[in-house]
Amino acid sequence: QLQLVESGGGLVQAGGSLRLSCAASGRTVGSYPMGWFRQAPGKERDFVAAISWSGGSTGYADSVKGRFSISRDNAKNTVYLQMNSLKPEDTAVYYCAARKQYHSVSNYYSGKTSYDYWGQGTQVTVSS
Repeated sequence: QLQLVESGGGLVQAGGSLRLSCAASGRTVGSYPMGWFRQAPGKERDFVAAISWSGGSTGYADSVKGRFSISRDNAKNTVYLQMNSLKPEDTAVYYCAARKQYHSVSNYYSGKTSYDYWGQGTQVTVSS
């Protein structure tokens, strides 16, 4: 069974940066498209960023384009989310997700129902 564990969250001032990590265990995620989502209190879980299994294709929510960057290291079975120029509205619990199947090597997925495995989340709080 695949397990995902997020880390790297915390409290940061507006304009600061954080790097989230998602470490997979139980099986290799080298062929799994991966994604990051976030959920603020009282809101839906929203798409943040996604990456194809090869790492060659990425996608971002409009609200984070130009500020966040998703990457993966398949040798380390880990996916990252580099977050720069953080804003108070980025405050949320951030979740990592993995999808078992892909349609092509360049596919990434922005719908939360596309994913089969989820981590427990890591809190990111941005103060103004």
